This record gives sequence, structure tokens and C-alpha cells, in this order.
Amino acid sequence: MQAATNLSWLHPSPFISQWQIAQEHIDHYRHVNNVAYVSQLEKTAWAHSNALGLSIEQYQNLDRGMAITRHEIDYLAAAVLDDTLLCATWIVQCDHRLKLTRQFQFIRHSDGLTLLKARTEFVCIALSTGKPKRMPDIFATVYGQAQISPE
Repeated sequence: MQAATNLSWLHPSPFISQWQIAQEHIDHYRHVNNVAYVSQLEKTAWAHSNALGLSIEQYQNLDRGMAITRHEIDYLAAAVLDDTLLCATWIVQCDHRLKLTRQFQFIRHSDGLTLLKARTEFVCIALSTGKPKRMPDIFATVYGQAQISPE
């Protein structure tokens, strides 16, 4: 197995979570179902937000959330039962007001093959109404500081 630092990441310094493929992720084609990948994108984004110090409790207390407005997903190769995927994310855009964009890359740990690339756009909303609402200062600061520099 390769070390996560020796892999061909899209950008430097990814936030990485590990995903062990289990039977519940497998579809009738005997590979990971696309819905499982979408779920893992969300889990990876939340894990990164938590690692940055933002929790669902803070979101709720502030009556704010980052809601997905768009996914772009490129499925490049299939994962199968018992594969271990390294799921990376980066914040590539943060306007410090309403919008945030993440990129993702999932690499199979055993051979270093990129299986998925994705981009997800978010808008800040009031949780109580679901309507767009300016980011609280803590969101703008934390997510803004985590944004990677353009290459």
C-alpha cells in the first residue's frame, strides 16, 4: 500500500478520510453504487468541517448551514468489496458571503488509482427557512482560511 503523501493528489495538503467498502455499498453490478459515493462526499465534507472546528451544533445554534446546490462527479473507475479508498477534499473557493466550493478526489489505497473526482457547490442558508443567508463570521473565517491557493 502507498502512503497517502506519495499519491497523485489534485492539490497539495488534502484533508483525507478513509472509506472501507462494505457489502452495503455494493450494487447489482458488483461495484460501489453511485449513491454510496454521493453519501461519502457528504461524510468527507462533514469530517473536514469538523476537523476545522465547525460542528452541526454550531450550525444549529447559528441557524446557518451550507446546503449543496450542485454536484459534478466524474466516475473514473469502479471500487469493489473490501477496497479501501482515501477520500480527499479541498475548499477551492469561498466568497466569505454566501458560496463555497469543494473539490474531491477518491483514490484506491492499494494501487493509487483515482476512482472519482468531484466538485460540489454550496450556498449558506438559514436552517429555519432554507433561504440563502450571509455566512456568519465564523464560517467566513474558518472556511476562508481553509481555502487553498489557486495554482
